[in-house]
Amino acid sequence: MHIHPTKYYSFRGVIVSVNTLYSDPYFSVFPNERIHPNTQRGLLNAYHCCGSETTPSAVIFCEANFTKTDGKTANGLIRYSPKFRILSVIDSEKAGLDSGYALDGEYNGIPIYATLTESIEMAREIPEYFIFGIAPSSGVLSTLDRQVILEAIDLGMNIVNGLHEYLNDDPEFIAASRKAGVVILDIRKPRAKRNLQIFSGIVNHVDCPKVVIMGTDCAIGKRTTATKLVSALRQYGLNVVLVATGQTGVIQGAPYSLVMDSIPAQFCPGELEAVIYRAYEVEKPDIIIIEGQGALSHPAFSTSSMIIRGSAPNAVILQHAPCRKYRVDFDEMAMPSVASEIELIELFAHAKVIGISINHEGMEEKEIDECIYHYSKEFAIPVTDALKRSSKFLVHMVLRAFPKLAKQIPILQ
Repeated sequence: MHIHPTKYYSFRGVIVSVNTLYSDPYFSVFPNERIHPNTQRGLLNAYHCCGSETTPSAVIFCEANFTKTDGKTANGLIRYSPKFRILSVIDSEKAGLDSGYALDGEYNGIPIYATLTESIEMAREIPEYFIFGIAPSSGVLSTLDRQVILEAIDLGMNIVNGLHEYLNDDPEFIAASRKAGVVILDIRKPRAKRNLQIFSGIVNHVDCPKVVIMGTDCAIGKRTTATKLVSALRQYGLNVVLVATGQTGVIQGAPYSLVMDSIPAQFCPGELEAVIYRAYEVEKPDIIIIEGQGALSHPAFSTSSMIIRGSAPNAVILQHAPCRKYRVDFDEMAMPSVASEIELIELFAHAKVIGISINHEGMEEKEIDECIYHYSKEFAIPVTDALKRSSKFLVHMVLRAFPKLAKQIPILQ
């Protein structure tokens, strides 16, 4: 364990205190680094957590993808965004709709506009941040995407970019941002390799339950279920930590977070382990919930195995979309069965799957009920829909698996 004394940094007149026990995942800043526009995740958290009197405004760009799987960053921020005041979503295919209604059938007052110009005109203000809300499998920008981002920069908006393509490495974006005096946040950009950590096994000293939300595919609702579960457990009265492992969770402002698929494979388990252990040391939680990525059975992504190794979970909750026939972006790759995924997870993780949360895409209410009933009967574990059913069912999954947690609060609220 590397322990350094508390260091202080100044950014925009705000003094930032960073205690770097292990690598500090909260700010992602090390003693020999200073806060500047390229310290991406650290700057985002430091700016919001230290001295900001109001929640900064933002517009989310999600052209032709809002409510779709590749629009998962925008979808997640519309459902939960404590760090930003979202003014609107940009998607010409759904312009005129309420974003909450388009996504979940419930109005939230955040409109969808066709263009950036229209969104600014209707808001009567220029947002402080332009958030790129699309997460394509390619991880790179199209020509249209570049044009819109450059337009936002020219208007004086800071950019939040969650792609694998780092805008701070692009001469055109560097020149534009310097000219406009704005900040570009490449959320996926990892720390310098000299600061990355190898797995040490210290995660095994965490003595509270660690539950990972796994899935049978990518873009299936793991982060949403994790967020809902954490909120429900907190309402129940438990001290809960969420560890986010993707770009959307970082943008949402999860205090303990990292973007796993941007870290070299050799360091993935160790980096996650460090975040979990720091959360445990600082927060003294009753339980830690870890957001999963991809699927353990998915041949195109290996992050799931790194998450299991780095977190050493005590239990897993599985997210599945019963009506999804093929993997997202892989039209000839059939979805795995729930049974096969559970078998693989339990063999690899040496931990039980304690519940199933279904993604109701393409399903009617009656079909959801039938699916919950049949899965519950087949697998003899609790099953729910995190968005369509009461969060009490998610709490029940956890309390059933870890009954000692139930003794702290006598009545489920």
